[in-house]
Amino acid sequence: MTMTGRQTLTLMLAASFASTIGGLPFNSLPILLGALTDSFGFSAQQAGFLGSACFAGFFLGTLAAVFVVDRVSWRLLTVFAAVAASAALLLSSRLPAAAQLPLWALIGFFAALMTCLGLRIMGEMANKERALGLRQGIELSITALVLFILPAFVIAQYQYTGAAITLSLIILLLSLSALVLPRRSRVTAQAPQLSLAQQLKLPAIAWGGLFVFFLFLVGQIGLWAFLERMGRALELQPAELGTVFAVLKLLGGAAALVIAIVGDRLGLRLPQLVVFGVICIGLLLLYRADGFLSYAFGAWVWEVGFTWGCVFQTAMIARLDPRGRAIMLIPAAFAASSMVGPALAGNLVAGGFESLLLLALVSAAVGAAVFGLYLGRRAIQDAPQQTVAAVPAAELS
Repeated sequence: MTMTGRQTLTLMLAASFASTIGGLPFNSLPILLGALTDSFGFSAQQAGFLGSACFAGFFLGTLAAVFVVDRVSWRLLTVFAAVAASAALLLSSRLPAAAQLPLWALIGFFAALMTCLGLRIMGEMANKERALGLRQGIELSITALVLFILPAFVIAQYQYTGAAITLSLIILLLSLSALVLPRRSRVTAQAPQLSLAQQLKLPAIAWGGLFVFFLFLVGQIGLWAFLERMGRALELQPAELGTVFAVLKLLGGAAALVIAIVGDRLGLRLPQLVVFGVICIGLLLLYRADGFLSYAFGAWVWEVGFTWGCVFQTAMIARLDPRGRAIMLIPAAFAASSMVGPALAGNLVAGGFESLLLLALVSAAVGAAVFGLYLGRRAIQDAPQQTVAAVPAAELS
């Protein structure tokens, strides 16, 4: 059975909501850790360990997803992961400090399962750029709303307990998307079950794409980690910084939705060059920033390029592995780069922000060169085989 346009849109929306379940704990981590620190009296070092535990759990969850997602019902997986993540959040608000480390690892683990499931479903769409753009646009838009509500209306009155309860309720609400999710891909349901080692036997070119994506993320996430510090160095006021980051998230969502509209009309290679050009403009504005407006426009332009880069490179990796396994390792690349990027950036900013901007520029250049010149050509050459594979992959039970 081939899906109609309306059924495809419904599936993409449901997969986007499921993926947002995984993105919420990840994207709201700084605010949650700040509230947790205030409520439990943690030191900065202890809060850092909790963040590391969450990233470690997220990384393990991405590896587990390669083995789990195609073996269980997607509906049951969504409900189970949502309930488990919500329960871990609620327990973290009730149990003492000693229990926080394993609880936050569990939060990261189940969040990764949801992120991977959303990517797995989107990776089966024929127009991967449109599907992944819609997913990221919805995820960032919901995240922006949550990040606006939590600090001002929840944490200010109810501290971390209120934040944990609110986030748990939102996750459970999003889990209703399971009602319209397919049970699983009909192709993988009929395929023989593979071991974890066999599942990780990706085409060499797909592993190469994942590694280059990791390098791209190291530079960009390193800059993201110290973007607020750059504003502080320019003596921006907290209200000005709040405005910059609120608009930044909204622009990220809008940028992803633009790709959802454009889809693959620009081909596979040109978008990589566009991404590099936009990031270069943003980095130049940040380098020359001397006040609120120049800093804000630099951050906003860079965010658009970063968002586009994530979507287009993810879509390219999906095309390099038509069996849909490589795309489930995208969150693993995010988790690994989130551990490496900020640490590397922290060492660089000791000598000034110029070195950090240069790191972001070089990592963006590597991504544009490899994805735009080499991997893009390979994906175009493999396009006929992928087109054939995409038709049955869209048949979902």
